[in-house]
Amino acid sequence: MSTSQYSHLLSPGRIGPMELRNRIVVMAMGVNLGEDDGVSGDRIVAFHEAQARGGAALIISGACGVMYPIGQVQPWQIGISDDRFIPGIARLAEGAHRHGAKFAVQLHQGGLVAGDDTRAGRPQWCPSVPEPMKGDFVDGFLLPELQSFASAGVPSYKVLTREDIQTVIEHYAAAARRARQAGADAVEIHGGHGYLLSSFLSPKTNKRTDEYGGSVENRSRFLLEVLRAVRAEAGGELAVIVKLDSREVGKEGGITIEHAKVTARLVEEVGADAITVSAYHNTGMGKLHSASNIPHEPNTNLPAAAAIKSVVSIPIITSGRVEPEHGDAEIRAGRFDFLGMGRKLLADPELPRKLAEGRAAEVRPCIYCYTCVSAIYTLERTRCAVNSELAVEYLRVNAPKPARRKRVAVVGGGPGGMEAARLLARDGHEVVLFERGDRLGGTLRFASIAYPANERLLDWLIAQVEASPVEVRLNTAATPEVLKQWQPDDVVVATGALRSMPPIPGADMSHVYSGDDMRRLVLGESSEALERKTSLLTRLATKAGAATGLTGNLEFIRKATHAWMPLGKQVAIIGGELVGLELAEFLNERGRTVHVIDDAPRFGAGLMLVRRLRILAELREHGVGLHAGAKEIRIEAGRVLFTDHNGAAQSVGAEHVIVAKGASGDSRQADAFRAAGLRVHRIGDCTGVSYIEGAIRGALGAVDAINADQPGAAA
Repeated sequence: MSTSQYSHLLSPGRIGPMELRNRIVVMAMGVNLGEDDGVSGDRIVAFHEAQARGGAALIISGACGVMYPIGQVQPWQIGISDDRFIPGIARLAEGAHRHGAKFAVQLHQGGLVAGDDTRAGRPQWCPSVPEPMKGDFVDGFLLPELQSFASAGVPSYKVLTREDIQTVIEHYAAAARRARQAGADAVEIHGGHGYLLSSFLSPKTNKRTDEYGGSVENRSRFLLEVLRAVRAEAGGELAVIVKLDSREVGKEGGITIEHAKVTARLVEEVGADAITVSAYHNTGMGKLHSASNIPHEPNTNLPAAAAIKSVVSIPIITSGRVEPEHGDAEIRAGRFDFLGMGRKLLADPELPRKLAEGRAAEVRPCIYCYTCVSAIYTLERTRCAVNSELAVEYLRVNAPKPARRKRVAVVGGGPGGMEAARLLARDGHEVVLFERGDRLGGTLRFASIAYPANERLLDWLIAQVEASPVEVRLNTAATPEVLKQWQPDDVVVATGALRSMPPIPGADMSHVYSGDDMRRLVLGESSEALERKTSLLTRLATKAGAATGLTGNLEFIRKATHAWMPLGKQVAIIGGELVGLELAEFLNERGRTVHVIDDAPRFGAGLMLVRRLRILAELREHGVGLHAGAKEIRIEAGRVLFTDHNGAAQSVGAEHVIVAKGASGDSRQADAFRAAGLRVHRIGDCTGVSYIEGAIRGALGAVDAINADQPGAAA
């Protein structure tokens, strides 16, 4: 794609006194990268500097506590509540400025979302005592995650008096002064996402009867008083941005777009330089955690951004799974002014620069797996499934450089093997990639059909390998003899997991498929499926007047699967982890009645929490039977029998049964290579099932070991 496709997105812009080189904004994300005492240290400085180096115009810090530690929402949140924080904030601003970006500090008090207040024995600050949370949110947690999440304890509340409100206002003003002293270019007042100011704006959480409750104007009063105080401290030096929820999804009696439009007009009158349009949700409902500020559906927040822009004259920033080309079109049409990105810039902080240089195809894609945000829910530092250098940029400065050019064999053309091969070639090594199949991708090809967002990563990895000097040998079994003949210095083994059939009574029946059988079936690699698929594709290709070019198209395969897949209308899946649930979703969308059965007490291991919350809710909505905690599972002709978690005998109809269990690490090939005297590095699922994230992270570890000339080890 040419840069002209992004001419509006890449055009200069202005927010208050701040000139910006383009319209791409790094949205504020709480990434848990501060130090133990709330200081902005090397880790978060390097994280934001990478974004500036990548070409973004404005970087907005994650939640920066104006009353830290009061109102803290993450263990490693950064603070700005004392002058001791100024040097760290100054380092953040300097890192951005060094690469031509601007830096904004997000001013924040967590209010009713401040779980760290509860953990520390402090009350949560709020307008009035909230109603108890209701819904299925905690049902999607695995037991270890639930223990971590519940460790905060039961919250208590501090309903703010007028004196308390004045105290908060003073803290916001002092934080703005510190941001200015640190050399920041802007501040963003966080008035959304259920935090303190948002809880005053929402009629659901604000039940006050004084001048801070009741009408929209009264509920906005606290925010406006904060804005006036911040504006006074900002002077003419800092741009002042206000972040607002356009609505509270699924929260009956919450903020609506009409409320938000009134508040937006008021903040413009008081002196805001721009408005960031976001949304929030009923936190009791698991699916909604990916339906508002971090939406799963593309362009979710754009209609609200346009609605708010229609009532104000100051710039609008918005975000929410927006592709750059669509964002450019929306800016051109005048529906908003700046495109905020979060997950996309975690996956590839160089996205803006690549767009500007005409290298859009080289942007590493986000696959919307929610690894980044799920880590925050479980009190970990953020990370990314496709970008293994995220959040450890400060360590990568000292990453080992290759002492010499080596010959490296990579065995296995799945995501781990392709990632290792491209990184090794980037570092100047001579690389041969051995793949026993007829195309690259491994199990990622199957995962790309079951979950289409993965296809972009598959395409990107293949394109990266093809554009590199890596020699790819398809249809080639990498035996010890073959490798020794090539004489590599190192061997990276990325051959995937061993998938054996568990000892389930009836598993040897002809209508029972293993996970590998299903993969071959869906990809058309089994004889039965291949015959049906070839016949269908030939008919359709002839009808379309194009006899070639269809068989490798995953999107075409996905659409055609319903016609050629030889499965009955009733399917039982034994196994409730990632593969089983994504298969259930895939088959349900293709008209099958599906039941998922497992002895695990909770479903979804392998899926990151926020993605898991969504898929479990959607499977229930679509009538998929979910039978966790099942015992005595056995397969018979036409049905699967089991004892449910209450001890009752159950039976579900099943013309076909898929056993999506039994995967484990497979060291056999690596062991054979070692026995032949080769230096081996194991990565990905052959070390134990670790999915895409484990494969990508393991590839980087293996490359570092090879560059450092260290002995091979399982990554």
